[in-house]
Amino acid sequence: MLLLSLSFHEASHAWVAHRMGDDTGYLLGRVSLSPIPHIDPIGTLLFPVLGFFTGLPFIGWAKPVPVNPVHLRDVRKGHMLISLAGPGSNLLLAALFLVILKLLLVYADSSIGLLGSLAEPTFKLLQIGLLMNIALAIFNIIPIPPLDGHWVLYHLLPNHAAQVMDQIRPYGFLILYALMLTGVLQYFFLPAYVVVRYFLN
Repeated sequence: MLLLSLSFHEASHAWVAHRMGDDTGYLLGRVSLSPIPHIDPIGTLLFPVLGFFTGLPFIGWAKPVPVNPVHLRDVRKGHMLISLAGPGSNLLLAALFLVILKLLLVYADSSIGLLGSLAEPTFKLLQIGLLMNIALAIFNIIPIPPLDGHWVLYHLLPNHAAQVMDQIRPYGFLILYALMLTGVLQYFFLPAYVVVRYFLN
């Protein structure tokens, strides 16, 4: 589910970049749901495995899609739309999983009869996909480098504020991990999880 979600996220970045005039990601084969062109050895493999086996804060990412702003027809608009495409794709997947889950809940008896022993694991897998994609969307829209949200904010800020963001960009990953370790990051996700639980009841 993580590989699917990350692949869809990065493929969406590459597809929108292609539509906006930059075919860098497209030519690299990044407009693909196959996880192979998107895998980052550390972010897609090592960190998720460490989180799974050690209980450390779970974090994962795919190889970023390269964007050459020189090719964009409108740099500001293009960069913002490309950045929003990733979280937007995760929200789209989450909505799809939610609809399927609701259908399974509404037609529980018939679905269990249809799926047999696969009904419960299918339901759990869809739940994981729903929550994971909501988490990815929220996480990536946080305006801290190198997340997608920081590029959106960067292009909305006046020049002097954008320069400050340029200065903190090398430390963005440390800031994010500090937020995870201190538990602050969970407050970004709790409201969304409450809404999801409401819809699933």
